[in-house]
Amino acid sequence: MASRIMLDLRPAAYVIGLMLVALGGLMLVPGTLDFFAASGNADAFTESAAITAGVGMLVAFAARNGLGREFDIRQAYLLTLGAWVCMPLFGALPFVNGAPGLSFTDAYFEAVSGITTTGATVIVGLDKLPPGMNLWRGMMNSIGGLGIAFVAMIFLPVMRVGGMQFFKVQGYDTFGKLLPRASDIALSLLAVYAALTVACIVTYRMIGMSLLDAVVMGMASIATGGFAPTDLSFSKYPGGAAEYAGSLFMVLGALPYVRYVQMVSGTSAALWHDKQVQALLRWIVYAVALVVIWRLATSDAAFEPTLREAMFNIISVFTGTGFFSGTFSAWGSFGLIVAFIVGMIGACSGSSSGALSVFRVQIMLSAIGTQIRQIHSPNQIIPVRYDGRRVDAPTMNALMFFATAYILALGVLSVAMTLTGVDMESALFAVWCSIGNIGYGVGPAIAPTGTFVDFPLTAKWILIFTMLLGRVALLALFVVLVPNFWRR
Repeated sequence: MASRIMLDLRPAAYVIGLMLVALGGLMLVPGTLDFFAASGNADAFTESAAITAGVGMLVAFAARNGLGREFDIRQAYLLTLGAWVCMPLFGALPFVNGAPGLSFTDAYFEAVSGITTTGATVIVGLDKLPPGMNLWRGMMNSIGGLGIAFVAMIFLPVMRVGGMQFFKVQGYDTFGKLLPRASDIALSLLAVYAALTVACIVTYRMIGMSLLDAVVMGMASIATGGFAPTDLSFSKYPGGAAEYAGSLFMVLGALPYVRYVQMVSGTSAALWHDKQVQALLRWIVYAVALVVIWRLATSDAAFEPTLREAMFNIISVFTGTGFFSGTFSAWGSFGLIVAFIVGMIGACSGSSSGALSVFRVQIMLSAIGTQIRQIHSPNQIIPVRYDGRRVDAPTMNALMFFATAYILALGVLSVAMTLTGVDMESALFAVWCSIGNIGYGVGPAIAPTGTFVDFPLTAKWILIFTMLLGRVALLALFVVLVPNFWRR
């Protein structure tokens, strides 16, 4: 029997090493801000940057002879998972070396939350942090959002994760020709992402936000990350303009990035004809209408503030951003149920948002409708279709398995959280917000500080695992854990 060949780690390690070098370089930006702000925190970034870039260079140097070798599907899984684990590991260093001086667990939790664009935090007193630290939090959201968008466009369709192979279209299959095609897409994506981020920052600044708030919230809005430089999030800017602008840019950040790239290439109609985009906008209207009608019927609140608050918070949950405004946590059972459902759905596949995604929910609804018609007409063969295309069996099987695994993971991990001493409500919403990369926390364990700082140590590690699980599309993590993955 021929011996099995172990997986070559060098191609993925080389890329991850280069990513760490870039991450270390980016740490100098908030370090420079803290230096000029005389916050006393600049050295923390300098030290962290040196460690991160140094390790990255060593890894890239050690794996350099793997450059140019075959980059297959297994390498895609390995690179995807490795990036999401290693980037926050080093991104956490400034939180440990400087203000706020977090423990390793809390620092890694904060960094994972930032890189995965979840937006949950363990830091109390964000307004008192050095400006560079808040800038770093926003940068981690932005880095994660861009990285997720690239993975969603290039890797997930080829990896056949959760039905994403449905989006594998001619011209976007980069394996076997990873460069230059992937680099072309990456440049277009970077240009679009940067343009949206700058537009958001400028808009926030024009409506009255401080420069730091505008930059951090602008990066977090497009990345659908939710990190804010203030404990009050968008409640710091009442009056309407910030909430309306935030709603717009959160939606723009939750649309399929491939459509933006196509728009840059001259196919502007692709975005508006996308069935996901149409469904997302339609479902947002339905959810907001339900909450507004319910709140108006059960309180004496005025219409416009109620509409604005419901729209902002529902969009924030739907897109997995995690910003909040007004009295969201006090909406009551009906409002929280609506929020829970839309958080489970999530925004568009191919964006930085998490959860099940509009595409997968659309397919599941189509499958249910097809099954109902099949019952009425048992002699007919009625295929499941999406946007006029027939959904093949492999795609359908992957999608249904993903949805089942998602719901099962939500239940199992919620129970696991309760075993650490967390109450059931807080546990359920904590896992919900982590696996969907949403960022909101609800329940008695959250209420005192509005953060996850009071959760037990074991519960935090469960949530770290859950955030990574949601970000790498569940199956990508489980595939790497199978022993046969590492052998040919």
